[in-house]
Amino acid sequence: MVNAAERRLFWGTLVAVVVSDFATKLIAESFLARRLPLQVIGDTVQFRLVYNEGAAFGLHLGDNSRWIFLGLAIIALFVLASLVRGTRPGDRFRLVALALVCGGAVGNLIDRIRSAQGVVDFVDVGIGAWRWPTFNVADSAITIGAIALGLSLWQEGRAQQRAKEARAAEP
Repeated sequence: MVNAAERRLFWGTLVAVVVSDFATKLIAESFLARRLPLQVIGDTVQFRLVYNEGAAFGLHLGDNSRWIFLGLAIIALFVLASLVRGTRPGDRFRLVALALVCGGAVGNLIDRIRSAQGVVDFVDVGIGAWRWPTFNVADSAITIGAIALGLSLWQEGRAQQRAKEARAAEP
């Protein structure tokens, strides 16, 4: 990431995720604490306030989960920062993917720091008894960003393989 436009794209995306995540969590906490659940599309999509002390999909590591996952989030942010620094100039797709993952990680990290209750989750999707784990804006950003990052890395791997094959085929 070398030019100013790419830095603005990365930081703008990251800040947008963190701000929207934080704002929606504050709204969810103030509104949904009094009204559970709030149906958006029948029982398929509803807002329900949940505090997740663990990690994704309710992964829990005992009494110290908050601190373990806080530490892991900080380590992940350092790893992601190295990926950002290593991103080729002009690879905006990868920068946005990394910004989404970083923004989501920061959003959930803020929750772990500000409250012992855990991360605020409030989007509940499913059909009847079959429910996806409740999530938030940060979780969505992490998921979308991780999928996009995976695609970016896969495309880069394919391009490197094609270049290697082309070099091998040259006389």
